[in-house]
Amino acid sequence: MSDTLDTTASALAALGHTARLSVFRLLVQAGHDGLTVGDIAAFVDLPPSTLAHHLRTLVHAGLVIQERRGREILSRPDFAKMDATLAFLTSECCRGLPAAVTTG
Repeated sequence: MSDTLDTTASALAALGHTARLSVFRLLVQAGHDGLTVGDIAAFVDLPPSTLAHHLRTLVHAGLVIQERRGREILSRPDFAKMDATLAFLTSECCRGLPAAVTTG
């Protein structure tokens, strides 16, 4: 559980910045084909070094997979990681709290 909690916290922290959330949503829109860094830059208003920083953070959190294709770097969302993050957040929805927590 602790490992899942840590990985979910890392993913949510990475998405907790508006630029990274925008980049991630753009990649989700692009789907499994992903986008090159140049394509991402065409959609977001970020200097190249800042975009690289935000992409590194998303990769480190496991939300984005990058692959070199010749001279380009292709970025795409890790849908399994995204689904796992969402599943963790909703897995105990509406189950109620233990009796010890609700008394009082």
